[in-house]
Amino acid sequence: MWRVRSRRKIGVFLAFLTVFLYLLMALISLPANHQPCEPLSLPNLRVLRDLANASSVSTGTRGLAAPPTDAAHGDSSSKDAKDRGQAVIDGFLALNEGGNASANTSLPLMSKLEALFDHPLYNLPRPPIPEEDWLLRVKAKMESPEKSSQRWVGDTEEDLDAVPWTSDSHTHPPWLRLHLGISRWQLYAHRDANVEPLIEQLATQPIVSTVQKSGGTQLKLVMSFPDYGQALFKPMKQERNQETSYNLYYFSDFERHNAEIAAFHLDRILGYRRVPPVVGRLVNVVTEIKDITTDRKLARTFFNSPVGNVCFYGQCSYYCSTEHAVCGSPAHLEASLALMLPDLALASRRAWRSPWRRSYSRSKKAKWESDPDYCSGVKTTPPYNKGTRLVDLMDLVVLDFLMGNMDRHHYETFEKFGNDTFLLHLDNGRGFGRHSKDEPSILVPLEQCCRIRRSTWLRLRLLSQPPHRLSDVMRASLSKDPLHRVAPLLSEPHLAALDRRLRIVLDAVSRCQERRSKDVGVDDVIYDDMATPAG
Repeated sequence: MWRVRSRRKIGVFLAFLTVFLYLLMALISLPANHQPCEPLSLPNLRVLRDLANASSVSTGTRGLAAPPTDAAHGDSSSKDAKDRGQAVIDGFLALNEGGNASANTSLPLMSKLEALFDHPLYNLPRPPIPEEDWLLRVKAKMESPEKSSQRWVGDTEEDLDAVPWTSDSHTHPPWLRLHLGISRWQLYAHRDANVEPLIEQLATQPIVSTVQKSGGTQLKLVMSFPDYGQALFKPMKQERNQETSYNLYYFSDFERHNAEIAAFHLDRILGYRRVPPVVGRLVNVVTEIKDITTDRKLARTFFNSPVGNVCFYGQCSYYCSTEHAVCGSPAHLEASLALMLPDLALASRRAWRSPWRRSYSRSKKAKWESDPDYCSGVKTTPPYNKGTRLVDLMDLVVLDFLMGNMDRHHYETFEKFGNDTFLLHLDNGRGFGRHSKDEPSILVPLEQCCRIRRSTWLRLRLLSQPPHRLSDVMRASLSKDPLHRVAPLLSEPHLAALDRRLRIVLDAVSRCQERRSKDVGVDDVIYDDMATPAG
């Protein structure tokens, strides 16, 4: 009996001892096992800059702020031309695509957008911009507003603000500051502090004058504001969710106000910054157009519909008639307002016919549609035989394919900069017409030329990953537009189509790389615009 009790006491003692030792070990290991569970953060951009500048290997390019003058050189595809700074950027991208993905997928959409714009691929170091690479400069002595040719006249003098502009940028309205920030390579800088105030003013400033813009097949107006700024007005003509009929030719399609707005946001997300700022606005057809217009031809086209809505149709080549009138509900009308570029008298522009322009015929095809080797001739033709013009055009091709825009017959550049400058991505109203069908013909230039910027390619890869998924960041960006309160500017099927088309673009680049490596033994598809200069 005594032995049984002793064994029980020993068992209880050993049990307590085991529990004590277990708790003690858990207490000791607590600091090690409960460190803050933070995702891996990207290295500081300064580290990237230092490593990139330390590279002893150069591919012969002049960097983002000064693209090379010969498109046939400066390729990173050469085995001996791998830049160490680029290897660091590739490492950043791999980190963000892989180990850090799960930590960022649950972020709120707006945080995803901010994280995207904070990414090193959107904050690459750039050298200072030379004086000659600015489009406009402020003269030391300026005319007073009373003598300025840029004065916009409303019905009364009270409509206009006295704006004593000087060389001090603090006295300039946001639209003028943005104009003065246009350089050889972009319309505005990444994180430009003028963009958000400008968008707010376009959406809220009083409209003091409205006239019809000449040219084009559809109705467009030019609206003026008290601070002498101007915007291009495109009205809502169909519901957001209405898809373009498959039986309708691309040149017969209506322009969409929400496509113009979405194109601005998509262009900025892609890192291009070549579409002027655009914002949605609810306009009063009576007080902000009819009552203040000085355009007599426009004024004569106003009428009331059978249900009492105020309508107008203006004058243009095709779609300006009572059958195609634009109507308020009863007087309010959704529209897009895009910042007007500097006056042509100050900054003339040149229109270039796209080599892949469609025939605009119901029966004939363009040469590029039947000649798979068409790009070989383009590459030897100025201005595509040197500089960055060819990859500039491929950037535009990617934008158009993502939007489904088949109507890119011309593009424009600022004449001051000659052939070495960016392309203006204007007139995007025929984008986002169909979400259920992708248009492969838009991507033909990329597939024929097999050429794309490294910075563009890397950003597309980044936008294909869950932490920065294109549809998510587009949804977040568009939610900041005032018309989002009425309804989302792009329906969910359109957002899903962006992700699907992005994968198609990346697959096309991969096929190009495989084909080039097989045919000539060299992968020269990626044009390196991110290499560091020699020395």
